[in-house]
Amino acid sequence: MQRDAPSAAQRTGHGLKSITECGPFAALARQAGELDALDRALRQTLPPPLREQVRFAQRRNDRLVFLATSPAWASRLRLMQTQILSAAHAIGVQAGSVIVKVAPLPPVASMPEQSKPLSAAAGLHLKAAATSIPDPELQALFLELASIAETAGSKPDAST
Repeated sequence: MQRDAPSAAQRTGHGLKSITECGPFAALARQAGELDALDRALRQTLPPPLREQVRFAQRRNDRLVFLATSPAWASRLRLMQTQILSAAHAIGVQAGSVIVKVAPLPPVASMPEQSKPLSAAAGLHLKAAATSIPDPELQALFLELASIAETAGSKPDAST
């Protein structure tokens, strides 16, 4: 069974559309905006150290679901359930309970450390190792590495 291709009369325009003009995306964006506003409003009522460690995740029926970064913060948030529900009722959100789940924050992407330059002594050791390698390609790689060590650090002393 083949599906009918959409007729040209059903299309409203040509070319690219803004993502907000697409029905499912617009609804998703609107829902995300509402959740973000609710998150800010509810967390604003919490004390500062707790406020940074929890996030409002979703509203499931009459339950407000929060995510905490650790079990300790989750326990502290559960103790604040009455205050959270009062704040929710004050802004027109009907909720009967608060659920807290532990979800650690994802690790922050760190910048790779800058490589440390090879010392002059390391350059000497690489040169010595290169002389004992029979493979000419591998010997060339060791010598190239040794030359980087000499230019990165101070030139080795000829008397040593």
